[in-house]
Amino acid sequence: MSGRILAIGGGFSGSPLEDFLLELSAASRPRICFLGTASAHKPEYVETFYDAFRGRTCEPSHVELFGVPEEPAAQVAASDVVYVGGGNTANMLAVWRVHGVDTALRDVWERGGVLGGWSAGANCWFESSVTDSFGARLRPLDDGLGLLSGSFCPHYDGEPERRPAYTALVRDGLLAPGYAADDDAAFLFEGTELREVVSQREGARGYRITRAGEEPIEPRRLSG
Repeated sequence: MSGRILAIGGGFSGSPLEDFLLELSAASRPRICFLGTASAHKPEYVETFYDAFRGRTCEPSHVELFGVPEEPAAQVAASDVVYVGGGNTANMLAVWRVHGVDTALRDVWERGGVLGGWSAGANCWFESSVTDSFGARLRPLDDGLGLLSGSFCPHYDGEPERRPAYTALVRDGLLAPGYAADDDAAFLFEGTELREVVSQREGARGYRITRAGEEPIEPRRLSG
């Protein structure tokens, strides 16, 4: 039985989406692990994670993959929830594969756990995405973990170049059709099926993107 994936459009998500992420776990006190690999584990990102989750009903931890990591894949695999930060998607995927974290994430998902993240931490679950990993110009990346089919675009309303770049890449066949999320909006998948779009901000929504254009998906607004 596959678990759930919460693909967030952008930003350290804030209270409603973080509460929702924990609620998706079947564990009464979920072990939540933060992976900040995409930003090379900036200390301020790690501290922000702990500040956000110390007061919640969970057991927070983080795994660093730079320096000399200790059994990182085993630590990830033991988690109920994995929360992935933003940054460089391509670099993150490469480092994960060196340390076996890609396999550990699939193991968490396949035993019914929860995977989530924003920006790079949302791109990674799909087969492909649009990314600035290689420079300021947005480009297609066909190297995702492939737990979810199709492509993904974060920051759809947060960065002005995202919408025209992504829609053009899909229209021209350079990326598979997929989904785009505004900042503060997120797609929830159960197994590989889209369950709903949720939002923690008025006006933030998701979109289904095809070669014919975009189709807005009205979200369920989270309280908090």
